Amino acid sequence: MNKLKLKLQLEQFFLEDIGERDVTSELIFAEKEQGEVVFLAKESGIFCGEEVIRTGFKLLDENAEVRLLISDGDPLEKGQSLAIVKGTISELLKAERVVLNLVQRMSGIATKTREAVRILGSSHTKIVDTRKTTPGLRMVEKYAVRCGGGLNHRFGLYDAVMIKDNHISFAGSITKAVEKVRVSLGHMVKIEVETETREEVFEAIEAGVDVIMFDNRKPEEISEWISLVPKGIMTEASGGITLDNLADYSDCGVDVISLGFLTHTVKALDISVKVHVVG
Repeated sequence: MNKLKLKLQLEQFFLEDIGERDVTSELIFAEKEQGEVVFLAKESGIFCGEEVIRTGFKLLDENAEVRLLISDGDPLEKGQSLAIVKGTISELLKAERVVLNLVQRMSGIATKTREAVRILGSSHTKIVDTRKTTPGLRMVEKYAVRCGGGLNHRFGLYDAVMIKDNHISFAGSITKAVEKVRVSLGHMVKIEVETETREEVFEAIEAGVDVIMFDNRKPEEISEWISLVPKGIMTEASGGITLDNLADYSDCGVDVISLGFLTHTVKALDISVKVHVVG
C-alpha cells in the first residue's frame, strides 16, 4: 500500500469529520489528558487495516503509542483484542471513528475474499477484484482483497486496455478496436477483450489479445471455449458469479475469476473500540 497516499487520504477524511474542531471532546477533556483505546472483534473474520490504525492515530497525535496485536491477513475471533492505542484523549476520540470505519470495511472485504477463495478451492484459478469499488477507497479496498488471498485486476482505466461490449459496438468489431489500440499502445500494457460468443472468442484470438474474458457464460460453455484459446493467452470468467455458484467454476480452467461483490456489496466486519482512562 502507498503509505504517502494513505496519509493524504486520511487527512482528507479527518478534515471532513472534524471540520473546525471536535466541540464535544475539547469541552470535556483537558488538552493533555491521557487515555487508551482498544480495538475489539465482535465477530470472527480476517483482519485488515494495521497501517490505517498506525498512521491514523499518529496523524492527530504524533506521540500516540500504537500497539498492533494482529497482522493484516490474520484470522480473528470474536472477543479478540486487535490493537491498543495510548495518547491524548481528545485526539484519540477525533481519530477513532474514521479509523474504525475503514478497518471494519477493509476487514469485511478481506473476510469475503478469503471465503471466496475457500469456496472456489482451486490451485490454478485465482480470485480477483474489479473496478466496482467505493470512490476514494479503491487503494485500501484492493489492498484488503490481497490480504484476503485474492489478487487485483486493473486499478483503473489507466493501467490496462479492457475492450468491453460498448467499445466493440462503437468501434465496429473486436478486430477494429484492437487495431486502433495497437497503433499507440506501449509494449508494457496488456490488452483484454470481453467476449460473449464463440465467434468473438475466435476473433479475439486472431487479433492477438493478451487476455480473453468470458462474460456471463456458464461453466460448461467456458470449459468448451477455453480449449480453443492458445496457452499464451490468459482467460478470465466474469459476470453472474456468486458465492452460491462459485464452486461450479472451479474446474472450468480459467486463469482468473473476477468478482465485483468483493468490494461493492460487502458487509463491514463488526469491530468496536473500548476506552480506558490512563493514570
